[in-house]
Amino acid sequence: MMNATLTRTTLRPSRGWVPIDLVELWSFRDLVTVLAGRDVKLRYKQTLLGVAWVLVQPLFAAGILSFVFGVIAGMKSADVPYPIICFAGMLGWAVFGSTLSKASMCMVGNAALVSKVYFPRIILPFSTVASTMLDLAISMAPMAVLMAVWRIGLTWACLLLPLWLVLLLLMSLGFGLVAAALTVSYRDVQYILPVLVPFLMYASPVGYLVQTIPASYRRMYFLANPIASLIEGFRWSLIGTAPPPAWAVVYSAATAMVLFVVGAMVFRRMERRFADVI
Repeated sequence: MMNATLTRTTLRPSRGWVPIDLVELWSFRDLVTVLAGRDVKLRYKQTLLGVAWVLVQPLFAAGILSFVFGVIAGMKSADVPYPIICFAGMLGWAVFGSTLSKASMCMVGNAALVSKVYFPRIILPFSTVASTMLDLAISMAPMAVLMAVWRIGLTWACLLLPLWLVLLLLMSLGFGLVAAALTVSYRDVQYILPVLVPFLMYASPVGYLVQTIPASYRRMYFLANPIASLIEGFRWSLIGTAPPPAWAVVYSAATAMVLFVVGAMVFRRMERRFADVI
């Protein structure tokens, strides 16, 4: 009869500003897949339209934005129909807004799991990315139909779509990690974010093009809102509108990476208290 060898693992709370342990994350990669799959299944469980909500939400929002900015405000859209401009902007914004909203609530939403089982807590906000990307993939179907109807073809700029997606995800995760960590101790955050996120959407070029902003204010606009150049770049890669300035893209990329690193450090710093206070 073979003797089993037992391995003892001692868990201690982290101290100071601890970086992300990539080796530990890789050992829990199966948990990321399970959590992501559970999130997708639970989101539309017992709903009448099911996954169709992924299509209805951005289409409905794009229709409202198109009417408000394109009809009432009379904003120009060059050679591209205004509805598809708004829909492309909504797809880019959904990557940021959806990831931020889900990541910020992931700790409170999994309180029982956090308080009873050990695993790298940062897996929870990371697992929200999968459902966001699935929603985007589904929403690309009506985008393809709209592009075919208006005879808008893809250009070489579509090769840069992964770049805009990565930067949008990094920025949203940076904010989301900080919000998730703060929500554990301060439940006020879960009430503040639903108010701030819509305001940020209207402050971003979702329902309008940056070209409609007076030239003297554009530099200030890009500096004040680093999401702007990423959404403009996402829309440019999809439907061929004007690209964002190169300096604005570099600025947004640097901001996204800094926010992600800072968010991860804050999350790891506060992680040792999660199980006690959640």
